[in-house]
Amino acid sequence: MSAAEPPGDGDHQLLVLIDPLARRYDGESVRIAKDVLSAGAHAKICFADGPDEFARALSRRGSRRPVVVGDDHALLRAVSQLHRERELADSVLSLVPVGAAHTLELSYALGVPRGAVAAARTALDGARRRLDLLVDDSDGVVLGELRIPAAASSPGPSHTVWETCRTLVASLVRPAPPSSAGPSGSQRLRVEADGVLLNDLDQPVEGLSVAAQGDGGLADVVVRTASGETHTAEAKAVTVSGPDFRYRADIQVAGPVRTRTWTVHADAWGLVLPTADE
Repeated sequence: MSAAEPPGDGDHQLLVLIDPLARRYDGESVRIAKDVLSAGAHAKICFADGPDEFARALSRRGSRRPVVVGDDHALLRAVSQLHRERELADSVLSLVPVGAAHTLELSYALGVPRGAVAAARTALDGARRRLDLLVDDSDGVVLGELRIPAAASSPGPSHTVWETCRTLVASLVRPAPPSSAGPSGSQRLRVEADGVLLNDLDQPVEGLSVAAQGDGGLADVVVRTASGETHTAEAKAVTVSGPDFRYRADIQVAGPVRTRTWTVHADAWGLVLPTADE
């Protein structure tokens, strides 16, 4: 994480994007956040009815700084869109977390305050921080951590309908072949960190994690093998290959794929967080 940036001229021209699931989950917190933000800035409020309207509003934000009211899915949706539009480097986001606890783990890990009032005040007066980002070779982004195997999890009350359906359909249409698994559910994977081989296909992998360090433009790579060995490295790029495998990037499960490379983009995106004295 880089040092705080000074506030810009457009900091008090806000676009408040309210995710529809946040309204259904906790309408009172949404109302409080809206009132605090409107009292402290010139805020345009958008009650998005779905992902398409959310995307349109974000694309048409002009000079207004986006404030997302929602959970980890909403934050990831905003970062992914700005990355695809190649506008992430010039943007800074705020988040007011509203949702079930398990849908906010990423946001809290990034340092977003808990509670609508504290988060809304941080959106108004906090410090803009530049954070590293993992980007894969299909243009997908990872804000927090990548994990293999992708542990199955049941969707919670704030999990979107389209995300649930997409995951279900993917698992039915393209199931991972049984031959990809090693003993005790491990997987046979080749793992390279900046071209250096950490693990080959002859050694089944029990677990792999990759996470950007936050500053310095490097990722921490940890490979745990089925034989009990642990291999660690710091790298700019990590390539995983082998029989079809799925991976969990933040809160989303993707794949199956046979090879994927993740590269750290230093200081790639901005998030407003509490100042050092808060």
